Amino acid sequence: MSRVVLKLGGSVVTEKDEPETVDTEALERVATAIGEWYTDERAAGTDLLVVHGGGSFGHHHAAAHGVSRETGSTDTQAVRDIHGAMQDLNEAVVGALADADVPAVPVHPFSAGYRTPEGLLFYPAEPTASMLSEGFVPVLHGDVVAHAGEGATILSGDELVVELAEGLGATRVGLCSTVPGVLDDADEVISEIVDYEDVADYLGESESTDVTGGMAAKVRALLGLRAAASVFGPDDVGPFLRGEEPGTVIRGE
Repeated sequence: MSRVVLKLGGSVVTEKDEPETVDTEALERVATAIGEWYTDERAAGTDLLVVHGGGSFGHHHAAAHGVSRETGSTDTQAVRDIHGAMQDLNEAVVGALADADVPAVPVHPFSAGYRTPEGLLFYPAEPTASMLSEGFVPVLHGDVVAHAGEGATILSGDELVVELAEGLGATRVGLCSTVPGVLDDADEVISEIVDYEDVADYLGESESTDVTGGMAAKVRALLGLRAAASVFGPDDVGPFLRGEEPGTVIRGE
């Protein structure tokens, strides 16, 4: 049994500069690609886990309340605002996947994950593994998590990808972004990354509000995986699921 983790970037499924606005057309397009693969007999024997980012939902509220991965809050209104917005987006993503005949179910990380006083994340893989074994496609999302000594801090979708890819023994990992891969200074796709320092000069910050670190954080996190990971644009969701390596392939040492 192979296991695939697919991350849908928040900037893919939302209008990132418009607070709490789903990009319905883009979401339907990627959901359709996932559904076409899922219902194809070639997908048999493959577990699929989907994670999505916050886009204009979680990031907007996190920035307004001053909450990040390092800076927390004990303000319950802040926690409700961030988590509630992510629940709303998750409902939209799960609904689009269900409409595409994917057996998607919502999973809200706030109820399961936590950080130690040092900021180390703990997120158990066993509940998600049980969902996969029963034929479900769990759909998780960036969220807030309890953080010892800080109240609650941000849990990014990229962190979830890394935690669950390792915990579940994923064979393939894909990150769908608004760009066709990691770009160099000429806006050309870098075909492969094996060392962060080789591409550090090309990795800037996100142009929109993003409290989780942008592309630089993604690359660093993916280099820590045992499985190879691909970063690609929305048009390559189908090819990735069918076994190709579109965009930029990131292979840790």
